[in-house]
Formats: sequence, C-alpha cells, structure tokens
Amino acid sequence: MDGRPQITLTATVLDAPDARELAGFYRRLLGWSATQEEDDWVVLGAPGGGAGLSFQTEKQYARPVWPAQPGQPQMSMHLDIRVEDLEAACEHATKAGATLADFQPQENVRVFLDPAGHPFCLYVD
Repeated sequence: MDGRPQITLTATVLDAPDARELAGFYRRLLGWSATQEEDDWVVLGAPGGGAGLSFQTEKQYARPVWPAQPGQPQMSMHLDIRVEDLEAACEHATKAGATLADFQPQENVRVFLDPAGHPFCLYVD
C-alpha cells in the first residue's frame, strides 16, 4: 500500500446556463439516465457503473470559444467519446442538438459543440 487514501472519480461536472437543458442533450446523445435531478443540478449515470456526468447551472457561465482565441473564454476540458461508426454518430449528435465545429484537426475525429458550447470529440480507433 502506498499510504494514499481510497479516492474514486465519480463524475465530470459541466457548468451551463441551464443544467437541465444541457443534461437533456447528453441524455439524448449518450442514452444515459438521470440518477439525481434538481432545479440547478443533474447527474447522469453511466450504464454499468463508472464515472458519470453532472451538470450545474452557473448564472455567470461564459460560452467557451473553440479553437481558442486571444481574449475569449477558453475551454477548460472536453469529452472524448469513442464510436464505432463516425458518420452515423455524427448524424446522431447533430439530431441530438450538437453543432459540428468549423475547425476539424484530425481525420478520424469530429469536434462538436454541445448546446452550451462545450467542445466534445467523437472518434474511431
């Protein structure tokens, strides 16, 4: 034992102008269910366990700009989502409410923006 206490990552939390709205998008995209839902806080659980996604309403939320631009709010993180069929997953993401980003840096990756502007990547191995 290395003396480190037991530590478990349970979720990534995304700020949004409306937690319920953004959680609804990720429900449609991922097919996950809410395990907790309040006015300004929603938790989606990953099927089979593991870390989930949480959403909190932030009244001062500033939509990030991607790719980064000087003097503009920058993303602080993004989600990578592996898919089997990139074309089908892109169509599904768009129908769920995502926007394809103008800048696409890699051939087997598609960068999208969720309704609050957080970038996320769909990719194939």
